[in-house]
Amino acid sequence: MSTLEFIKECQEKVFSGNHITSDDAEKLLNIPDEYLKDLAKCANEITRDFNGEKVDVEQLNNIKKNACSEDCTFCGQSAFFDTGIETYQLPTPEEVVSKAQKAKDEGAESYCLVAAWREPSKKDFEKVCKIITDINDKVGISVECSLGFLTQEQAKKLKELKVKRYNHNLETAKSKFPEICTTHTYEDRLKTLGIARDAGLELCTGGIIGLGETREQRLELTLELARLFPEEVTINILVPVPGTPLELQTDLPNAEIVRMFSVIRFLLPESVIKISGGRETQLDDSGEELLQSGANGIITSGYLTMGGNEAQKDRQMIEKIGLQA
Repeated sequence: MSTLEFIKECQEKVFSGNHITSDDAEKLLNIPDEYLKDLAKCANEITRDFNGEKVDVEQLNNIKKNACSEDCTFCGQSAFFDTGIETYQLPTPEEVVSKAQKAKDEGAESYCLVAAWREPSKKDFEKVCKIITDINDKVGISVECSLGFLTQEQAKKLKELKVKRYNHNLETAKSKFPEICTTHTYEDRLKTLGIARDAGLELCTGGIIGLGETREQRLELTLELARLFPEEVTINILVPVPGTPLELQTDLPNAEIVRMFSVIRFLLPESVIKISGGRETQLDDSGEELLQSGANGIITSGYLTMGGNEAQKDRQMIEKIGLQA
């Protein structure tokens, strides 16, 4: 069987409602460079068949930016590294509601509240719940949260408040994780995802590529994501932050990024696959190619510690390639 025939056979498995195997995924991720466009084209056809032409556009609000207690080596918000990033505590509900309304007016379909801490204290969690309630009452945009580790009671409360989706990234492959973080474990992250799922929340999880991991470790992460079957996968591309241990990390070639997104689509045909941090600076085209290689979502208007494209610019980019913002 030729390489092209193999790619098409895997695509047909997906169209038939079957799952490709881990061996299939490994072969797809390692196809020769001359077949990469064929892989991307087939991933795009899967995306369009299962998800249509619509691109899921999301905005974030980093509601608490401070010296986090965790030592994730990529993170500019970690208390372990001197990165010079501005810090602030939780804003008032009125401030967040105003930004949520702006996001909705700019065409965002979802609004994710993110906080830089290991886990929310009782007092901070109550404040976040008030913010969510006010967004629901006054804006009416789909609310998602990324608040670190959760208790079962907290997860149930978020579900009661009609939070749609909980984000908690695996960050990288299990075999790579001890090099990236020592203050908590990979299993801690899986446990939180399980708590969120048990509470009835949809899952958003993913990681960061370009941390110095091997292609095999990117496959390892991809297969773990497929096992979890999240409603949304979010993939960040490392933007090295001065002051962190990864500040001199070499950029990942665009071809490796295309491989990753394409194979995730074969494994998770129905999920939202979102291009997240690093899209504007680490890609040649802000994501046009990836949105035609398996991805069907973006984060617009900035990230946790860095800016991003304006919403209007991203809308124009999406429409330029024939998709719907």
